Amino acid sequence: MRLAQCVPFVIVLVALGIELSPAHFLYTGPILAAMPALASLTMGPKGIISTATGAVAVTVITATLHQSWGGQVYSNLLAAIMVSIASVTMSKAVRTRRQSELDQVRRVAVAAQQVLLRPVPARLGPVGVASMYLAAETEAQIGGDLYEALQTRYGVRMIVGDVRGKGLPAVRLAAAVLGAFREAVHYEDDLVEVMNHCAAALRRECAVPGAIGQDEGGDQAEDFVTAVVAQVPDTFVVQVVNRGHPPPLLLRQGKVQVLMPTSPLPPLGLEDFITGPPAQPESYTFAPGDRLLHTDGVIEARNRDNDFFALPQAMEAVHSRTPPEFLEQLHQALIRHTTQGCLADDAAMLLVDRLDEEAGTQVDAAAAFSSDGTR
Repeated sequence: MRLAQCVPFVIVLVALGIELSPAHFLYTGPILAAMPALASLTMGPKGIISTATGAVAVTVITATLHQSWGGQVYSNLLAAIMVSIASVTMSKAVRTRRQSELDQVRRVAVAAQQVLLRPVPARLGPVGVASMYLAAETEAQIGGDLYEALQTRYGVRMIVGDVRGKGLPAVRLAAAVLGAFREAVHYEDDLVEVMNHCAAALRRECAVPGAIGQDEGGDQAEDFVTAVVAQVPDTFVVQVVNRGHPPPLLLRQGKVQVLMPTSPLPPLGLEDFITGPPAQPESYTFAPGDRLLHTDGVIEARNRDNDFFALPQAMEAVHSRTPPEFLEQLHQALIRHTTQGCLADDAAMLLVDRLDEEAGTQVDAAAAFSSDGTR
């Protein structure tokens, strides 16, 4: 793209070289007059005006140097000015139309993502919950990120995951997994079985011909979902089943602990690679005051030096903030870390605070006040 933007300026310089050489008898006026139109194909108004300025300058310099002022030179200057005005006008119109179309696509993408990712309540049983979804600023496509938190008779159950790929095929797979999770969490007492229902839903969706946008030669083995499912019962523990997803991070007294699985499992859709004994949920202490963070697309963010985002250190730096402030501070740190302040991929964060009875009462009161300002 940058090379194409240089072409009009190179041609202007070539015309200047011709005019200053013994070959100045070659007539470059019509070529120079056409340069603003050529610039409009790859540049905006500033580039067009810069090209036009260069073309006019070459025309004036050569006419003065060779004492060739006359009707033809004035015609060339007038042509260059008229072409420049027309090019700037058309460039603005095209850019406005393209931006309008892109904004419309983005609005549709955001609406579809909001239907898929429902708002998470601020309080679920013994935990406070906050979430944040960050769409990649350079993309108009919706991605396959998914998260959910629901209160069930077994406790609060959560899922965070990511579908390989983007666009509508990824959304279909994410919807299938989320739908299975939202149903299974209410009647499956075993957390592993909840994950198995999600895997089965994924397999059914992948088995439907053309349902995920594959070509005839597409490899269904490449359609997988990384996911982590967690459960917070009334006791002070959290149970986790991880299928190839970045592990949750537990923040306790300002220090971060990575909840790495002792027996790593492949993502959903790659069950053929499971060779060991049946998976079992892994339990960790989750006491009042502890904070659990599930993420997707956060630790993978890179800066100009290709370094990953140091999420544990960022969490420890803002550990005392309220949940919304905590996520917002992480968001700002993530933006500062990434190249040019833009995310290369969508990112999602689901934050869970273990509350004691007194904290739970305070959260309920705050929620009641936010829903009715008169109370």
